[in-house]
Amino acid sequence: MSEPDLSFLDPSRRPPAAGAAAGGAAPASTGSPAEGLVAELRAYQAELESQNKVLRYSQAVAESASERFETLFASMPLALMVIDEHDMVVQANSMAHRSFQPTERDRPLTALMPFVSAADVDRVNNAFAQAENLGRSEVTEVVFDIGEEVRIKGDLHIAHIEAPQAGGGPPVSQYLCAVIDQGPLLSERRALQHSAQALQQRNEQLYASEKRLEAVINSALDAIVCVDQHQRITVFNPTAAALFQCSASDALGSPLERFLPGATQGLTFAQLTTQAMLGEMTALTAGGKELAVEVSVSFERHAEGETTTVFARDLTGRKKAEAHRSELEAQLRESHKMQAVGTMAGGIAHDFNNILGAILGNVELAKADCAPGSPALESLREIDKAGRRARDLVRQILTFSRNEPPQRTAVPLVEVVHDTERLLRVTLPPAIELHMQLQLDLPPVLADATQVEQALLNLCTNAIHAIGSARGSIHVEATAVQPDQRLGERLGLAEGHYVALTVRDSGPGIDAATLQRIFEPFFTTKPVGQGTGLGLAVVHGVMRTHEGAVDVSSIPGHGSRFTLYFPVAPGGTETAPPVMPPPAPAPLATAQADQRKPHVMYVDDDQALVFLVQRLLRRRGYEVSGYTDPHEASAALRADPQRYDLLVTDYNMPGFVGTDLVREARQIRADLPVALASGYVTTEIEQAAMAEGASALIHKPNDVEELVATVHRLIHGHAAG
Repeated sequence: MSEPDLSFLDPSRRPPAAGAAAGGAAPASTGSPAEGLVAELRAYQAELESQNKVLRYSQAVAESASERFETLFASMPLALMVIDEHDMVVQANSMAHRSFQPTERDRPLTALMPFVSAADVDRVNNAFAQAENLGRSEVTEVVFDIGEEVRIKGDLHIAHIEAPQAGGGPPVSQYLCAVIDQGPLLSERRALQHSAQALQQRNEQLYASEKRLEAVINSALDAIVCVDQHQRITVFNPTAAALFQCSASDALGSPLERFLPGATQGLTFAQLTTQAMLGEMTALTAGGKELAVEVSVSFERHAEGETTTVFARDLTGRKKAEAHRSELEAQLRESHKMQAVGTMAGGIAHDFNNILGAILGNVELAKADCAPGSPALESLREIDKAGRRARDLVRQILTFSRNEPPQRTAVPLVEVVHDTERLLRVTLPPAIELHMQLQLDLPPVLADATQVEQALLNLCTNAIHAIGSARGSIHVEATAVQPDQRLGERLGLAEGHYVALTVRDSGPGIDAATLQRIFEPFFTTKPVGQGTGLGLAVVHGVMRTHEGAVDVSSIPGHGSRFTLYFPVAPGGTETAPPVMPPPAPAPLATAQADQRKPHVMYVDDDQALVFLVQRLLRRRGYEVSGYTDPHEASAALRADPQRYDLLVTDYNMPGFVGTDLVREARQIRADLPVALASGYVTTEIEQAAMAEGASALIHKPNDVEELVATVHRLIHGHAAG
């Protein structure tokens, strides 16, 4: 508060009396001297009254300030006391009484120094002297002994003051002392430190939590993208960077639509439900490439706004797995079809082979009955050739359906192609030209000649059917090649040398959808009754068992091209020796004294085949007993076991299995040679026959020389033993 203006109390500064002359002389009296005196006295009285008011106001201000000081002095949370030069307490507040006289608060506090510990007396006295000289001083960590077990440790602040005396006179030297107890401060400091430590711990926990969250986001296998309320990207984890092929620095701040077009509607739905599964969507990489992703969204409102988190999972692996699964399922279906082919082949092989056996056997007998040079011999030879091809075809189908490895040898591919060419030109329509372009110095291939011929025949037959009645051409080419790495990986070829056998035609070509299925068994585009759907399936199976491959290329309207890759035989020079039938041996008599003819028991449910074998073997000097009922054959063997030198029995007969007859024969006569004949010999049949004691397996149908050679070997080997 500003001090009052008391300048009017100074007579020298008092303004002149009213009516004074300009020169400073008193005005001339206009009345009697008494009246002038009275007027002057009244003026002085008014001035005194005014001064009195100012003094009373000043006294009120001083008293108010004193009261405020006393109130502040008394209510301060510090121990305050005023001490004179003799260490006598002039004034002390309530905090000082509570601190220094905790048990005697009603007794006045008289002095400060008696409470100062002996160790701190000198420091405190020096502080008082310093305060007197400098106006103030401070002593830290002073120990005050309050009682036997009570001590105060605090800082002592001293200020030197000059206090006026009540009755006037020179001011009195006094000291205003403030004792700051460190105990409450330490407690408060400890509390603050504890709070600070707790806050720091919470901050560290929050930081650790953020780091864990960051680690989880960065190590997540799914792409995690956070966007704000404006759908601007704020978080872009490494998986998202890899998935969308965009760095986080480039993605941050971008709109979500940059990578997930059409996601706006899903985000709006997520705001209503807090979570939403958007399912499969099409995403875009930074380069604009489309990819399939599975998307889910979560939404959260917080103090800083809104955050939407988008989880995107790459479906590329799943799509590949699904495609692989579909491929496996297709392979399984093909395997089931192959099983069906095997079942069908096994079912028809018995009857069909019996028919072929009868045809081939009777042809052989007819050729023997014809006179040399007879015109019928040429026809019989053609029938025999066709029958043998039919026999090889049945064996081919059985081998293919069982997925057994072929009998591969070093084969000159050019000879096989020329043999097939002779067969093709017989049935080739006049409007179709057949061109051969074969490399002359081709190395031999490791193959089964019959299967190679069958594969080539199937390809050329398909080409003839594709061209139909129109004019066209078929080109067969053979060259030595060494596939490069790209072709080898695409076709699954091992590194090495191959001979490429190519068949290309000028037909209408094959569309892409059909091209995907051409190797499926029973798949055909031909009308009902004109195709079996096994031609290309056989080709594919042949190349698979030959450790080769078939490559197809076709453009609708521009024909088709099939290339078969056959591995070159080791050494490249060995060729397959021609298979020559063994010479017909003369029948050997047993060691019996009567030198009788060898006696063969032949058992088959097909009457025609039994009759044929009897005629064939009898012409070669054997005695043959034929049976169509295995029970009758078993009874005849039991009746006279020593009569027979060999038992040949069919495997598959109505209500009877050939291995059962083999077992019975071995029980009746353990040293009797037994052969099992079948047109469908599987590994299981072979193992079962050998387990029952069979001496040999005969594949039906067979020609006369093969049958006679087998019979001779079994009887001769037994007799020699």
